[in-house]
Amino acid sequence: MSLRFAYTALAPFYDAVVSRASVQARRMSIAALPVDGCQRILLSGVGTGLDLPLLPANHAYVALDLTRAMLDRALSRKGELNIAWVQGDSQALPFGNAVFDQAVLHLILAVVPDSVSALRETVRVVKPGGSLYILDKFLRPGQRALLRRALNPLARRIATRTDVVFEDVLAQATGLAVASDDAAAFGGWFRCIRLVRI
Repeated sequence: MSLRFAYTALAPFYDAVVSRASVQARRMSIAALPVDGCQRILLSGVGTGLDLPLLPANHAYVALDLTRAMLDRALSRKGELNIAWVQGDSQALPFGNAVFDQAVLHLILAVVPDSVSALRETVRVVKPGGSLYILDKFLRPGQRALLRRALNPLARRIATRTDVVFEDVLAQATGLAVASDDAAAFGGWFRCIRLVRI
């Protein structure tokens, strides 16, 4: 099943499954965004827009998602935000180099088939000195997690991967430094990570 088809089918049910379980972790990640000035911020994999009510209103946002169904659901959460909507692929971003001040990647790196491409593409479009705010479920290096690994062949076909080791993904991207890495939920399986573009 393709990712586009899966998330088009999941769009009507996504909030019921994800919203309550992720709101505190989303708040934790977004709290690190700059509060001053007006910056251009990419929301890569915006989904149904669960982040939107939590975002500071002073920035200019570009919300990207692979499916029209997800973007359509996000529209209702726009509020007063200055936001542009783009249907596109996080693994091949339709933007020039160094055009964003910051990027938010919530629950996208473990969803896309190629996490490395998605991270590299984000690095490409963020200006040096900008940050990448990541929230996702990751295994730690060497973590056995037999159940998560056993579930992965099915889970990755339906919605998300459960075997992604963030450190392995990061090792294949250049131009980044880890500024923070904090447990966010479910015993540290979900992590809030802030990377700085060097």
